[in-house]
Amino acid sequence: MRLVFALPHMLRLPAMSQPWEASVTGADQTRMARCADQWGYDMIAVPEHFVIPAEHVELSGPHYLQSTVAQAYLAGATERIRLNSCITVLPLQHPVVLAKALATADWMSGGRMMVTFGVGWLQGEFQALGVPFRERGRMADEYLAVIKELWTSDAPSFEGKYVSFREVAFEPKPVQKPHLPIWIGGDADAALRRAAKYASGWWSFLTPPEKLAERLDFIKSQPDYDGRPFDVVHGLGTNRVGEGHVAQHDPDARPGMSAAEIVDRLSWLGAQGVTVSAVPIPKVRGVEEYLDYAQWVIEEIKPQVP
Repeated sequence: MRLVFALPHMLRLPAMSQPWEASVTGADQTRMARCADQWGYDMIAVPEHFVIPAEHVELSGPHYLQSTVAQAYLAGATERIRLNSCITVLPLQHPVVLAKALATADWMSGGRMMVTFGVGWLQGEFQALGVPFRERGRMADEYLAVIKELWTSDAPSFEGKYVSFREVAFEPKPVQKPHLPIWIGGDADAALRRAAKYASGWWSFLTPPEKLAERLDFIKSQPDYDGRPFDVVHGLGTNRVGEGHVAQHDPDARPGMSAAEIVDRLSWLGAQGVTVSAVPIPKVRGVEEYLDYAQWVIEEIKPQVP
């Protein structure tokens, strides 16, 4: 089981955040990322929103980063840890520009970039950026095809509804071949079909843990799935947040569980097909106490989980 290091103050989600996290600075995050890198965490993942409509701030919070910029910065501050997003809102960004940004960061980091794409759910955010909300799924499918064409073709060309180009050059290509890993975030059938066609991983958000194996079977049953290795991400605390970022009670996702409880739960998730998870931040009083806990997780928990 690979473990994600949850950097505090990537967002201020009331359902999950503690008051001290709001005071964590970028410099604090840099130091924490370097600790996670040295200790052996496998991944840092960056959430993304561009704007939060006022009516959603109470549940979603106002603070989000641009995922690719943050990933690139963290890659430059570390040496071995992988940098992912959770998620990059694909329809809100031009795919050629995004493909260039991700390829640049992968090239400069020596091949440590990943990306998790989602179609988005916050309609007001789409309105603010002038992107048609009801076309976001079709846009995402076309954008994925565009990005893969740019990353893999020596003479890229594309003719679509939203994007068209021909007789262009695109370098640098990603260091990773055939391209940096693409995962898909979301729980609807359309998201899972998209994962089967384009991705090597699925990041679940609203799927109950007991349904993960069933949904993974659905992905692998799709005609576009070719048997490639496939990751599934489900953090221990994932189901503490419901649709629209509403807080939910889940006794199996509570922070501060004992070592035996955490190992048992991670092992159970592994049996459902989960390959990547995260241990939620317990009640602590600041950066130093959280780092102590995070080091305990990597030293005491990870060696016990297959």
